[in-house]
Amino acid sequence: MSMLVLRSVAEVRAQVAQWRQAGDNIAVVPTMGALHEGHLSLVRAARGRAKRVIVTLFVNPSQFNNAEDLAKYPRDEASDIARLEAEHVDLLYAPSVEEMYPEGFVTKVSVSRLSEGLCGEHRPGHFDGVATVVTKLLLQTQANAAFFGEKDFQQLSVIRRLARDLDIPVEIVGVPTVREADGLAMSSRNVRLSEAARKLAPAMTEALSAAGAAIQAGQPVAAATDAARSALLKGGYSEVEYLELRDAETLEPIFELDRPARLLAAGWLDGVRLIDNIAVLPMR
Repeated sequence: MSMLVLRSVAEVRAQVAQWRQAGDNIAVVPTMGALHEGHLSLVRAARGRAKRVIVTLFVNPSQFNNAEDLAKYPRDEASDIARLEAEHVDLLYAPSVEEMYPEGFVTKVSVSRLSEGLCGEHRPGHFDGVATVVTKLLLQTQANAAFFGEKDFQQLSVIRRLARDLDIPVEIVGVPTVREADGLAMSSRNVRLSEAARKLAPAMTEALSAAGAAIQAGQPVAAATDAARSALLKGGYSEVEYLELRDAETLEPIFELDRPARLLAAGWLDGVRLIDNIAVLPMR
């Protein structure tokens, strides 16, 4: 059976009702399109857990705080459809902005604390947009499990919390970051880098890895993160928005490695904002 492409909430709910009546469990992979191997790793993880896989494709305007960034976000639905059909996805849900945010829409989902700092500080309103659209997608698809990449670790943390707090009956599954051969985290934004900038981009992964190893070896956190910021700037990045060690569960800043942690960074290269993170665990 070929992949269904549906564009309305009513159509999706009708199809999901049929699957549920047949006893099928359902997984959903929310995306904004411009699919790459990172997205497909989520699809494959979903396929391993569920009889039916839904992928959503919606470039969500409410999570962009920069109109130019929204306009430049890559879009290629035909290519996305071909990739998803090759992965035997059951349903692509690709609603319009009007379908997701009909006239008179005024509700907002906001997750405090976890959405503050890091990307939340530098992209005001971003996580409110993410939380709102993901809540809608989870309720629209009524999936048993939803799959998100660990590359967007703060986003993953926010989504886990909203599902828990709002009693949405879905398992939120984090999937490890997929990287290019040179270590760069896969991202739809990578295609916007010039050839020269693309060669410099892995400096972020290298800086995080070096800082993580230094912290594990006992170097003070501040010294390790300061060195990593300097390495990024020397490596060609024009700005480092943040490079911080945070508690892996709460995302609270931590200054000694006494619990599982995440080292997260965001920076600008060639006019493109890149993010990455790695796990940093205490040495036993």
